[in-house]
Amino acid sequence: MGEKSKFTRAHVFQIDPNTKKNWVPTSKHAVTVSYFYDSTRNVYRIISLDGSKAIINSTITPNMTFTKTSQKFGQWADSRANTVYGLGFSSEHHLSKFADKFQEFKEAARLAKEKSQEKMELTSTPSQESAGGDIQSPLTPESINGTDDERATPEVTQNSEPRAEPTQNALPFTHSSTISKHWEAELATLKGNNAKLTAALLESTANVKQWKQQLAAYQEEAERLHKRVTELECVSSQANAVHTHKTELNQTIQELESTLKKKEEEIERLKQEIENARELQAQRDSLTQKLQEVEIRNKDLEGQLSDLEQRLEKSQNEQEAFRNNLKTLLEILDGKIFELTELRDNLAKLIECS
Repeated sequence: MGEKSKFTRAHVFQIDPNTKKNWVPTSKHAVTVSYFYDSTRNVYRIISLDGSKAIINSTITPNMTFTKTSQKFGQWADSRANTVYGLGFSSEHHLSKFADKFQEFKEAARLAKEKSQEKMELTSTPSQESAGGDIQSPLTPESINGTDDERATPEVTQNSEPRAEPTQNALPFTHSSTISKHWEAELATLKGNNAKLTAALLESTANVKQWKQQLAAYQEEAERLHKRVTELECVSSQANAVHTHKTELNQTIQELESTLKKKEEEIERLKQEIENARELQAQRDSLTQKLQEVEIRNKDLEGQLSDLEQRLEKSQNEQEAFRNNLKTLLEILDGKIFELTELRDNLAKLIECS
């Protein structure tokens, strides 16, 4: 094809040939869109491949215009392909850069066309008459580069030249020699293109190997996420153990409250005994001291209960956070699995196409 100049990535669209209004996507994802210079024909092209399928092969002409229809979308009409191409970019900067390059290559195409016309005018010669009275046409771009029919059947073109005497008709032989050299150059170009296509095929094979390595890396990442999910499930089971511990603490508190009530009843009974017998004053003081100790212990238990309630609330919040993280990880895992499935399908299609 020629030498690659500039390239970018974009989503490719074509105008619907039926409605001429709606856009039809020709690529499932962003693909590489490149500018090429075709040295054999001295033209500039816009090329894009989706796998092994060419979705854009547009020759840039001086009459083409690239139009920005939005901040990230641009289009141009190709009269030769009888269609309108559209490109969706990831940012306005990429769109502006592509438009500037389009204008640059459009100007280069205009200059190349003018130089080609000047060369044709310099190489054109007056018409000569053949020995049988037939008129030979002057050299034109079609006679030098060959028309589409002549490129398809070069032998017929050469054989159709009229036979002439060497002394009177040197021009037809010169013309035939020029065409032969042209086709030899075309053959050499085709061989070069064949070598480049072979290199591109080898590059595609290397890319397939690289994609297989990436797929293996994604599989390892999926296994790591599975292990992480298992760890989170273990954390959830620990939260259940905390809940069980809380239940046991509540039972202990109930038992302590029952014991406290019994102590209060005992204190009342002791008070009655103190009122009935002053000799039990010392015993009453001792019981009062015990009562104070019980109250202090009660306060301590209340503090412990408050601390346990706070820990329980914190544990519930952590458990809720763990659940949210688990859901997020599961969603990410589903997305990764879907991407891996899509990548596997694309690789299968690529292998089938190869």
